[in-house]
Amino acid sequence: MEKADLLRIRVVYALPDQQASVDLELAPGTALEDAVTRSGLLQKFPEAAQQPLACAIFGRSVPLTYELRDGDRIEILRPLLIDPKQSRREAAKRSRAETGSRK
Repeated sequence: MEKADLLRIRVVYALPDQQASVDLELAPGTALEDAVTRSGLLQKFPEAAQQPLACAIFGRSVPLTYELRDGDRIEILRPLLIDPKQSRREAAKRSRAETGSRK
């Protein structure tokens, strides 16, 4: 296979204080899960491997069987620490408490 036939893929994993990125060249037809494994990021960040693997392509959640396309940016997702709805409720409650509103 010629180098021109390979897909150029980036796999990223971000934590609050650091980010890691690996560029790969893979054969057409490669599944997302294979790319993540080949990136080595699950070995570098074992906490990512302890959770069920969830990934996104440019912010859109995709299955692990997703067939990669040239230029895809795979994001290894971390589990949410708090439910977003609950977070908004708590922020609204704090805001009301600070302004003295009774809603």
